[in-house]
Amino acid sequence: MSTPFPFTAVVGQDDLRLALLLNAVSPAVGGVLVRGEKGTAKSTAVRALSALLPEVDVVPGCRFSCDPAAPDPRCPDGPHEAGGGTRRPARMVELPVGASEDRLVGALDIERALAEGVKAFEPGLLADAHRGILYVDEVNLLHDHLVDLLLDAAAMGASYVEREGVSVRHAARFLLVGTMNPEEGELRPQLLDRFGLTVEVSASREPDQRVEVVRRRLAYDDDPEGFAARWAEEEAAVRARIVAARELLPSVRLGDGALRQIAATCAAFEVDGMRADIVMARTATALAAWAGRTDVLAEDVRQAALLALPHRRRRNPFDAPGLDEDRLDETLEQFGGSDDDDPGPDGPGGGGGRPAPDDGPQAGGDTAARPEAGESGQPQSSGSGEQQAVRSGEPFRAKVLTVPGLGDGAAGRRSRARTEHGRTTGARRPRGALTKLHLAATVQAAAPHQRARGRSGPGLVVRRDDLRQATREGREGNLVLFVVDASGSMAARQRMSAVKGAVLSLLLDAYQRRDKVGLVTFRGSAADVALPPTSSVDAAAARLESLPTGGRTPLAAGLLKAHDVLRVERLRDPARRALVVVVTDGRATGGTDPVALAGRAAGLLAAEGVAAVVVDCESGPVRLGLAGRLAEELGGTAVTLDELRADSIAGLVRDVQGTQRTTRRAA
Repeated sequence: MSTPFPFTAVVGQDDLRLALLLNAVSPAVGGVLVRGEKGTAKSTAVRALSALLPEVDVVPGCRFSCDPAAPDPRCPDGPHEAGGGTRRPARMVELPVGASEDRLVGALDIERALAEGVKAFEPGLLADAHRGILYVDEVNLLHDHLVDLLLDAAAMGASYVEREGVSVRHAARFLLVGTMNPEEGELRPQLLDRFGLTVEVSASREPDQRVEVVRRRLAYDDDPEGFAARWAEEEAAVRARIVAARELLPSVRLGDGALRQIAATCAAFEVDGMRADIVMARTATALAAWAGRTDVLAEDVRQAALLALPHRRRRNPFDAPGLDEDRLDETLEQFGGSDDDDPGPDGPGGGGGRPAPDDGPQAGGDTAARPEAGESGQPQSSGSGEQQAVRSGEPFRAKVLTVPGLGDGAAGRRSRARTEHGRTTGARRPRGALTKLHLAATVQAAAPHQRARGRSGPGLVVRRDDLRQATREGREGNLVLFVVDASGSMAARQRMSAVKGAVLSLLLDAYQRRDKVGLVTFRGSAADVALPPTSSVDAAAARLESLPTGGRTPLAAGLLKAHDVLRVERLRDPARRALVVVVTDGRATGGTDPVALAGRAAGLLAAEGVAAVVVDCESGPVRLGLAGRLAEELGGTAVTLDELRADSIAGLVRDVQGTQRTTRRAA
């Protein structure tokens, strides 16, 4: 086993280290979500933490790491006699992004369960991580159903496996740590809420600190064991402090004054539910124990808020996580102190509590990044005829646009697909390991052979060839590629604001349905890929907000650029189907017969069976109907901005395929 980088040798990242240590002191805090750009020591710090955790006593031979002092009465390897055990280091178990459900929760031997009636259970990673650390790198890329299983186990402290009437339950209490790069996509808000704490990490902009990072990393790479030995004393001191804080934790008193501050803070920041209050209380208590105190002070409440609330206060997916510290201080001061709980001589935020770091960009400090260009009421233009970006209109709930047919793409919530989760539609012979048994089909396959197999008792004689895999239909995530007209014909301020509001609404819908998104814009004489296909809908929204307009309308160039993007993306992710959303008034200018050229480019996409929707942005009393003709050439459908609203009076056919049939019949 390789020597891990010492935890105490990590340079900077004070919030990250503190959040990990608080969870080591009190696992009830609920884990840590570490958000940040690549190369910021996220994984290094998490892996280094395992070496600091105290060793654990386990029942010899128990695959579920039962505590000999209080063994789990429902342990599948039990029952165990209370008493002597063996000691081993706490484990750090890593969950790969591509893991299967069976690898996570464990697997039952279905054949033995049916034929012999025994619970032959192979433990999964949740059992391995019991009383240790479960680390999920790039947790935002993990399939939704795995995240649900993972967080349910973390919340309940137990894992349940139930298949066709066979049920196994075992304890699964672990320190959950997830890391993610927000540029690659976000977690859903309800899943963010299940992580106790969150921290934002970024690389330091201080040259001296960056030099020290490089120096220590090079020294570690040259001699890992020697480097670790030089930090052994610091590591031992932190390990001893964790043990002391754990012993002190039950004696820490959370007074009424601190509780009022916690409740007032959660109410002031309008967080949903009560989990934030509970996590803040546990975090503040752990902070006091870490500081060697038996009373929770205002400084503990403040630091707990900075760690527990930023990811819970997001009102919509495009809000950056963060906390207004001035407002936090005002709330703590307003509700500070009581008869039985003195916040300390320095008041809220003072004393021995560690203040929030001020040597990097704050998580919520850039929430008002929308451009304010043209606030005078007239678009400002440059010499090339380009007009500055206008703010988008208010987003709304958009109608559901789907891709026709049945896909096999990544799990999501948009189009119909064959998936591991969903309603059962049939059965087939398993290809590889059996994951979802179709019980009725299995019994039907085995029944005719019982006499030939010498069945003499009540049990059913089942062989491998009899097993049938259930086929299921659910929903997949698609690639939603936006092709947005940013030419001069779209540049009217009010009109472009409405168009951006519509695209933003579709981006919100894509976020909720777990799609990848891309953005192609066209204006002037060419088309540009403003955003290559990505899972970060936030990035698409940011590019949309800063989109300038002006110039001619090279519609054909935009469609051809979309064709190129889809061609490359099919090589990278062939199972993910695409939906092209063209946002335009249908006009085309530049070159010889630009409308005909755009028609030929649209035919190229139609020939490849690409599902398409044209959002008709034409306005005014005289309408040319060019967007509708473009939709016909694409083999798709055209909808107006009003029809795009889910609550609009005009009806919109949900499935693009159905609309395509209607269009062909009309033609």
